[in-house]
Amino acid sequence: MKHWIERIADELKEWDVEKHVIASGTSISGSIHIGNSCDVFIANAIGKQLKESGEKSLTIWIADDHDPLRKVPYPLPENYDKYLGMPYSNIPCPDGCCGSFVEHFEKPLFDVLDDFKIELTPYSGFEMYKNSSYNEYIRIALKNADKIRDIFNKYREHPLANDWLPYNPICEKCGRVNTTNSYTYDEDIVSYRCECGYNGNMDITSGNGKLTWRVEWATRWKIFGVTCEPFGKDHAASGGSYDVSKIISEEIFDYKAPYPVPYEWITLNGEAMSKSKGVFFTPKQWLEIGSAESLNYFIFRSKPMKHKDFSPNMAFLDFMDQFDKVEKVFFDEEEAPSEKEGKKFKKIYEIAQIQDGKPLPFRPPYRFLTVAYQIAGDNNEKIFEILKKNSQLTKSFKNKEFRDLTEKELEEFNQRINHVKNWLDKYGPKFVKFQVMKKIPRLELSDEAKAFLLDLANLLDEKEFNSAEKLHDEMYEILKINGLKPQKAFQAIYKMILGQKQGPKAASFILSLDKDFVVKRLRMEG
Repeated sequence: MKHWIERIADELKEWDVEKHVIASGTSISGSIHIGNSCDVFIANAIGKQLKESGEKSLTIWIADDHDPLRKVPYPLPENYDKYLGMPYSNIPCPDGCCGSFVEHFEKPLFDVLDDFKIELTPYSGFEMYKNSSYNEYIRIALKNADKIRDIFNKYREHPLANDWLPYNPICEKCGRVNTTNSYTYDEDIVSYRCECGYNGNMDITSGNGKLTWRVEWATRWKIFGVTCEPFGKDHAASGGSYDVSKIISEEIFDYKAPYPVPYEWITLNGEAMSKSKGVFFTPKQWLEIGSAESLNYFIFRSKPMKHKDFSPNMAFLDFMDQFDKVEKVFFDEEEAPSEKEGKKFKKIYEIAQIQDGKPLPFRPPYRFLTVAYQIAGDNNEKIFEILKKNSQLTKSFKNKEFRDLTEKELEEFNQRINHVKNWLDKYGPKFVKFQVMKKIPRLELSDEAKAFLLDLANLLDEKEFNSAEKLHDEMYEILKINGLKPQKAFQAIYKMILGQKQGPKAASFILSLDKDFVVKRLRMEG
């Protein structure tokens, strides 16, 4: 069984090249989120796989920072609309914290690359125009403008004008690049007209302009020797960017187009991510609530063109249940549902794993920690004891004491608790949150409910339970004797301890609390 990353690497190994260059790129039009940064994650995984199989490979990332601003990204003020149409590279930092608009939105991605062990060589589109990297290819494109225009027109409903050129200068008057049209070319000078009414001339060697996107993309492949590139599904549409750039690459620049890896968009709570609307979730935000491996797992657990929806709310606990299971199966701490599933789990985790050969991280169940943390607070030793009491530690840890944990295990334990704490603070819905009442709340209970609580208190006082399952079974026997439905019985427990009608799974919750406290509270003694 091979993962799709491995299959891509196998196909690339058939290419007759000295070194593979895996390209990724991102438009710096606002916050870089887990949707449009998939280029980076997929490219890194393919490059890593090629290296592991003995191939020479380089992963690059190109910032599309010379493109025009088309929408004001969230949370910038509306007055930033004065920069619409201008290249990102010419726009100031919105908060004055960085040297430019581009640096402001690049930095959060660069800050987390080490966390994901992503190795890439970054390039700036703006700098490439300024340092003459594109000059030779701009000249080739302008000399072949008629051929390029014919290629474009094959896929257009309305043909381009006969004097159209594949190059857009930055208007000297208004500073915009998406409102200019070049119409003549002589030596290195293009003449252009702008929608603002200005007519001017631009020297292509000045860097104050750019090739139209599909020509620029083909040019980059040639410049860097790109052999593979992941990109969003919009570029992969029939007659879209890749199809057109592929023809331009082969017919104009005499270069074989790279192996394409299109991927489906990631939605957020079912909604398309949008930088302008503020609908996005960044890798940096992910690391506040989950490990780097868990984001890798989210991206690589299914094929690239399969729809992926992310929700940081309650669905995140279901996702973390899956991740915890897969990780423990990989390290032989748990059994998979079947042999086939086991192989699948191990292969996905192998791709998602940050460091090969790393031992099993100490990551107790995420979902259970949302309960344990709310009981014990920042007392990590008490949280550990709650985990032991509820049989939540896998075989490698169940016989350990808190003092036996290694420095690395303590670091991993602390990190997961911090993730849980952040999730509860930022995304946890109200119904999963609770607080143990210090005093008996004022409430009215039926005689049956009071009798049930008293019998449960006596049971806990007289008998030791080493598993929530056994306590759960005996609780059901008691509620039947007292003529209570399970819902009413559990509500009585939650009301007495939490002052609310709902809470965590009752049996494990009770075992997580101090026994003397629970007995007294159920007897209404304090």
